[in-house]
Amino acid sequence: MEKSTTGSQAFNRLFDQTMDRMRFEIDGEEMSIEKALNLLSDTQEPVRRKAADALAKTFKDNLPTFSLIMNTVAKDTEINSRWHAFEDIADSRHLSNRVEREVVDALSEAVTQAYPRLSHRYYAMKAKWLGMDQMNYWDRNAPLPETAERVIPWDEARDTVLGAYAAFSPEMADIARRFFDESWIDAPIRPGKRTGAFAHPTVPSAHPYVLVNYLGKPRDVMTLAHELGHGVHQVLAAKQGALMSSTPLTLAETASVFGEMLTFRALLSQTTDKATRKAMLAQKVEDMINTVVRQIAFYQFERKVHTARREGELTEDQINEMWMSVQVDSLGPAIKLADGYETYWSYVPHFIHSPFYVYAYAFGDCLVNSLYAVYQNAESGFQGKYFEMLKAGGTKHHSELLKPFGLDASDPAFWSKGLSMIEGLIDELEALDNE
Repeated sequence: MEKSTTGSQAFNRLFDQTMDRMRFEIDGEEMSIEKALNLLSDTQEPVRRKAADALAKTFKDNLPTFSLIMNTVAKDTEINSRWHAFEDIADSRHLSNRVEREVVDALSEAVTQAYPRLSHRYYAMKAKWLGMDQMNYWDRNAPLPETAERVIPWDEARDTVLGAYAAFSPEMADIARRFFDESWIDAPIRPGKRTGAFAHPTVPSAHPYVLVNYLGKPRDVMTLAHELGHGVHQVLAAKQGALMSSTPLTLAETASVFGEMLTFRALLSQTTDKATRKAMLAQKVEDMINTVVRQIAFYQFERKVHTARREGELTEDQINEMWMSVQVDSLGPAIKLADGYETYWSYVPHFIHSPFYVYAYAFGDCLVNSLYAVYQNAESGFQGKYFEMLKAGGTKHHSELLKPFGLDASDPAFWSKGLSMIEGLIDELEALDNE
């Protein structure tokens, strides 16, 4: 621990300071990375293109530093793994996540095989909607022309989330309602307030807090549902105490993604306008692709880098080539990866702060999708078993938690069930197109 302050922690700090210092010039304005990345979701293609070019230019200017950091962190990880006699480069992460390597390998393989049915298929549809034969990489997160502009008032968002929770379980809604009634949520935008959203459990003897930045978009309602799911999970697991209430990363999204799906389905059922429904479905599919497909591609990139680093230091071009190989495979032929995109690996903080962290996102999302598929087909008793799962916190292995639902993460069919949920949403989109 003492030595790491001049080793891996120092390079983590160097990465953070470099990211904080970087500025991206777009139309004469210098901006931070958060603002520049946000422009990749702008409604206007020229704005997205300029943002992409500015990001690529600044990433390239700083590539020697990022390459040094990546090489150092990968070597540091390899040294620790060798000292602890781990067989695989990611075994230390699997141990901290309390999940077997074979299970993660099965997840990675299932997602990879599903690329053509998920990301390739969806992005081909989106290119057609945008009037393109092939999208550029800066169009990947472009909003659809049908995206609704209506601002959803806070009270309506609260009622929508609580209504969705109550339809599943009145107890779940009662716990979530306390966050509103007792002011456990910080929602308004304010100068100096941090971006993003999270739920913080503090300590088990105190209630959790939720932070969101609510602007009234449909995605903000989803984010509220997501973070309240975390809050409900934290309240239910608190009885396990300070040491065992927290779950490993692979199970941390169990209640949040489930609550988000409940709310999404509630909102979708209330939507009669075809264009709005299409935009909602498309946004949900994109979020799920970013969580599952993109994170597994990130994991495969890390595996390539860390494996190659064992043989010696990697050049900038070698790292760029590894990045492009996984991106081509995962994004598919409907997206053109123009010059500049080869540097986009450099800004992902997980690669530096928490090597191999990224697969936990895909694990959690697919796990919840499988659970939701069971819920849709369950006759009775699902809610009770689900609450027992949340109350367990970190006291049980994932195999114990999933057994009451007839699920087994070591079975490839488990991951197929979760991925079929995403495929089903794409089917719904295709059916809308054909109406």
